[in-house]
Formats: sequence, structure tokens, C-alpha cells
Amino acid sequence: MTHHHFSCSTHLLPPNELVSWLNAEGSLTAMLEVKAGQPLRVKRSFEGYRPLSITQKKQLGVQGAMLNRPMLAWVREVQLYGNDERPWVQAQSIFPLPSLTGRARRLQQLKGVPIGYVLFKRSRTLPNQRFIQLTADGWQRQTRYDWYGRKLLISEVFLPAFLSERA
Repeated sequence: MTHHHFSCSTHLLPPNELVSWLNAEGSLTAMLEVKAGQPLRVKRSFEGYRPLSITQKKQLGVQGAMLNRPMLAWVREVQLYGNDERPWVQAQSIFPLPSLTGRARRLQQLKGVPIGYVLFKRSRTLPNQRFIQLTADGWQRQTRYDWYGRKLLISEVFLPAFLSERA
């Protein structure tokens, strides 16, 4: 079951050509590669441990007294390039440490591999909850995935170069 929430604080709706991307199920990586006509180029800007904010904990479904406890996550921030000199998407993946057990440990060793390759390797879609909002950088979709019982938070911001790209 998928839930989509448009944040109504701005009363703006995303441009028509972006709606299908914001609501897309399954691997955004695969869809972007079709649009680009080539594999995505991934440029990492940050990868490492970071404490989660209260907002991030709430988005991950943390409740009650646990909200006030410090919680570390493995955070990965990347820019995704299609067939353009400018990045199309700015993405942030948040993996709470309790989620990084067993086969999920691979998520800490992605290097230049798009996360979609790993998340959607065996399943075309995953249970998720999505929030869509306009940020200073562009339209953002934040998706909380349930990957084999583990919660992951992935946010993707569609940058101006993506919208100006005519495929």
C-alpha cells in the first residue's frame, strides 16, 4: 500500500512533466537511465555517519521516548547525472544503524553505484510512504521504504537541469 502526501504549505503543485516522476513507483534509477539513454553517473558529496534529526526520526516511524534518544544513521548524499553536464537529481539516503544488518550492510559500500540497483534488484516495487514538497532546490520526494523489514529514508530533489532537459 502506497501513500502519497503533498505538502500543502505552499499551495503550489508540481509542473505537469514532473508529477509522474514524483509519483513513480519502483526504481527511479531505471527510469532516469531510460530518459538519459545511458547509465547514470553518480557523484558522492557525503557518505558517513550522522545523527538523525527529530524530523528524520519521525519520517522513519520512530515514536515515543525513542524520539529523544540519539540515533545514528549511515547517510549518503549524491548528485545523479543523466546525459547532461549538470546534475538532474540530488539524492540523500538515510539508513538507521539498526537497519544495517545482514544483507543491508551492502548499503554502506555502494560507492558510485546507484542505490536503485540494490533496492529494486529482486522486486520492482517496495512498500513505501511518500511525502512530496517544494524545497529551495526544487521539487522533492521523500520516500520511506520498507526493505525486508528495514526502514530506509530516501529523498530526491529534481534539479532545474532535469526540467530543462527535453528527452
